[in-house]
Amino acid sequence: MARQKNDGKGRMGGRKKGTPNKVTGTVKEWLADLIDRNREQIEEDLRQLEPRERLAVLEKFMQYIVPKPKTELSVTSDRQQEPIIDLSMVPDDVICEMADRLLDYRDKALRGECSD
Repeated sequence: MARQKNDGKGRMGGRKKGTPNKVTGTVKEWLADLIDRNREQIEEDLRQLEPRERLAVLEKFMQYIVPKPKTELSVTSDRQQEPIIDLSMVPDDVICEMADRLLDYRDKALRGECSD
């Protein structure tokens, strides 16, 4: 069995820098196709969940869709910002639950209980 030589950067063989991981790409493609083929079923399953559970699932989905801000956002009164997410199709009970969670988070942050 031939031994691979160290390239001087601590690496022993493997992919060259910038070469995509084939397995990761294949799995991502498969998952995207699976979700695309099962959209109606996923939507039906979401409708059957309780509002709190539905919001938890949507929060998990959103982390893969909505980019996390790199800097803290500030809202100024002289400029109206466009919404990042269109919530017009979200049921009112889910919006209320989201608002309650945000208020709870704000209260914890004001008390210094949040680690974020």
